[in-house]
Amino acid sequence: MIGRRVTYRTVDGVRIPGTWRHIFIRNGRYFLTDLLIYADGLVDCWGLITVEEFEEKVRSGWVATTLPDGAGASAHAMATWKFGEPRNRLTPELLVAEVRDAIDRLNRRPDSIGRCMAAVSAFLADRTEENRAAARAAFLAVPASRRRRALGDMDSKDWPLRTLVAGPGGRTYLPQDPPVSQESYDRALAYFEERARRLAEHDAGTPTDGPATPHTPTVHLFPLCPDEPVADPGPVALRDDYPAPVTIGGIPYPSVTHAYWALSVTRPEVHDAIAAADTAATARGLAAAAARREGWEHLRTAVMTSLLRAKYDQHPRLAEILLATDDAILVYDDVNSAYWGENAGSGRNWSGRLLELVRSELHTRRAGIPGL
Repeated sequence: MIGRRVTYRTVDGVRIPGTWRHIFIRNGRYFLTDLLIYADGLVDCWGLITVEEFEEKVRSGWVATTLPDGAGASAHAMATWKFGEPRNRLTPELLVAEVRDAIDRLNRRPDSIGRCMAAVSAFLADRTEENRAAARAAFLAVPASRRRRALGDMDSKDWPLRTLVAGPGGRTYLPQDPPVSQESYDRALAYFEERARRLAEHDAGTPTDGPATPHTPTVHLFPLCPDEPVADPGPVALRDDYPAPVTIGGIPYPSVTHAYWALSVTRPEVHDAIAAADTAATARGLAAAAARREGWEHLRTAVMTSLLRAKYDQHPRLAEILLATDDAILVYDDVNSAYWGENAGSGRNWSGRLLELVRSELHTRRAGIPGL
């Protein structure tokens, strides 16, 4: 079953969200591997393919849903074994349905559970047998592996759903269930009425501390920066290497990058050479050839925070550019550092995070919160 595992791939600088699950590939022997599923409808199982191509691989048995007793299997570089009395929980149809549901969820579209609940709501609003039949069909279209969790209720599981769509005197999809009695049906109706009340209360409420996610689109700060100030720089001015002089301890530096690298060394002559470098790239190169301060890795985040505060205090026009990003996630690319840059998911994006911190401080100052 596909859970909440999160991954992505990058295409032309754009992150394509995805998820994944374990599967077995039958390529001579059976190999345990990861099936990666992406929002653009592509699936990676030893190569990117479309959902339709994946379905063909499943139906051919190359993506295995049946594991024969005694067959050899391998998890790359971890273990090899043979299956002993395996219990197969997947069918080709079930696996493909789970993958299609995952693509719907990645695109924030209603998946089979969402479509089922919409049909159930239509039946509860107008309780005709036609609407019940539509709700039953939508419920049975939910992959069997997901039906028990369709309501998100670990206590009741899917009992209210299968009872409601079967109706009084009807049979559920589980052979062991008895015919639905009127009492059971009434309890199922009461369950949905209470559920609707709780959902309405939840929807009417607002988070005490505000939304959990930004409403402004993400801003990418790509590693393209002019060596000279420009009249209307836009977000590029938020880069550390943008030529916006900062004065720290009475010493002027041509940019935050100059100041950062100059402060990372202890020898005065190297410090002065970095501070006087004609470009940020030259400053970085001079620092690379010198020794860092002892324990620099423990100091650097605080140093950069102070430098960014100084930059936006000393350049109100640039502070307005930072404030204009509102609550956007700031993704900073730095080809020279996986610590400061996000770098298509391979870095930690500390430059972006600290810019968001300084932006919040600027908003706080503008709001006039006393004592801060």
